[in-house]
Amino acid sequence: MPKDFIKRHMPSPEKVRNIKSLHFLGNILHEPNLWHINRHSIARACLIGIFWCFIPMPFQMIPAALFALWLNANLPLSVALVWITNPLTMPPIFYFNYRLGALLLGRPTLPFDFHLSLNWISHRLMEVGVPLYTGSVIAGLGFGIASFVVVDWLWRRKIRRDWRERRKHR
Repeated sequence: MPKDFIKRHMPSPEKVRNIKSLHFLGNILHEPNLWHINRHSIARACLIGIFWCFIPMPFQMIPAALFALWLNANLPLSVALVWITNPLTMPPIFYFNYRLGALLLGRPTLPFDFHLSLNWISHRLMEVGVPLYTGSVIAGLGFGIASFVVVDWLWRRKIRRDWRERRKHR
């Protein structure tokens, strides 16, 4: 069952409560719905984590955690899925986002030339940033919603299969 697989790889609420650096959050981490493993909380966590992993910003885990709190999604999974974008996967994902945004906005893609100077960054920020963030939001929503639908469908399929197996054994 997907629930058993997720439980095996997720930290327990007690372990997280014992992390001293998270004590400033108080009783927020004691909310049982943030740790509950069911079809709804896991599908929402996939939507949240995958959406935020497509957004190019530092500390993506913070908005993922805040949205998990707000939408009652599984907190550890929401935060863990943000790490889909890591130093190895960021360049191709963000380049895809930039190309998608440029295509949607009808802008030509710029050739890659990077110079570490304030003038270059200020000049290219709008030229690259607008298509990058447009593509990032669209890709994040698309892949996030797709992950929500796929996880929900797979979970339902597994439950139906288990029910059929139980009926056969009766």
